[in-house]
Amino acid sequence: MMILPTFLQALTVYSYRHYESDQALFKQFTASSGIPVHVVKAKADTLLERLKAEGQNSPADILLTSDAARLHAAQQANLLLPVTSQLLTQRIPAHLRDPASTWFGFTQRARVIVYHPDRVSLDELNSYEALADPVWKGRILVRSSANIYNQSLMASMIEAGGDRAALSWAKGVVANMARPPQGSDRDQMRALARGLGDVAIVNTYYVGLMQNSKNPQDRAVAAALKVFFPNQTGRGSHINISGAGVTRSSQQPAAAIKLLEFLVSEYAQRNFPAASYEYPVVEGVAWSQLQQDWGQFKSDTISLKSLGQHNLSAVKLLTQAGWR
Repeated sequence: MMILPTFLQALTVYSYRHYESDQALFKQFTASSGIPVHVVKAKADTLLERLKAEGQNSPADILLTSDAARLHAAQQANLLLPVTSQLLTQRIPAHLRDPASTWFGFTQRARVIVYHPDRVSLDELNSYEALADPVWKGRILVRSSANIYNQSLMASMIEAGGDRAALSWAKGVVANMARPPQGSDRDQMRALARGLGDVAIVNTYYVGLMQNSKNPQDRAVAAALKVFFPNQTGRGSHINISGAGVTRSSQQPAAAIKLLEFLVSEYAQRNFPAASYEYPVVEGVAWSQLQQDWGQFKSDTISLKSLGQHNLSAVKLLTQAGWR
């Protein structure tokens, strides 16, 4: 077996992301830098537990995962190394990265309301808070509160209005659910198209995946639905990220930082909207035509660190509200 010189040792990325386009990006990084990339894929919680168990003996150089709350959990467990990079701090807006510079967002996704235009008129839609109104009784489709995306949405409600208001909202949504929570975001859209509800709470990139699915039935589902961005007259729509950080166990942090910097390059940032239907984090990078068709929107600019800080409270309040 060929042993690579030290400067060409492969970076090991622990990744929860499951896109073939990520592999293409890593190949491009290797072509431009000479640094090979080895990817280990697993569920997010599995990767965190593995990093904890391996400690300083972990082969991982980078943790790449979705949702700021997970990245915050990794930072709180002392798994990530604070890094200094002028490029990362210049290109990534402050609210999309850890103030302590242990993790950085590379893509954005909005959690929005998808609706069936045959059963919902645009003027009925307004905000996340409005979904707690009794007018929506029996009309809302949404996945389990065990899902990190819903936990982070709840955390954003806590950040915006406090625990009491967030609990009241969650109770209202539970009272208005069309069925008990089940399935993925894509399953909510399929149920919506079948008439099991009128609106669903989903991440935008799942809409893109459905619209471009190899399955004609899923494409038909997506074609029947419309996207609405909530809270446009207030704080803006809730957004989250996929992001990464350098592990404390990394034996080559300088090379790991180079990979993080590559992910905010013009080349990589242009790739995300077209390949994974996620929004870029770097201002001025063009959206895909699909995203432009969904429309421009105002996004919430709270520090995403708060999603992790409020996660335990969010889980507690969702349970208290009866959100299964």
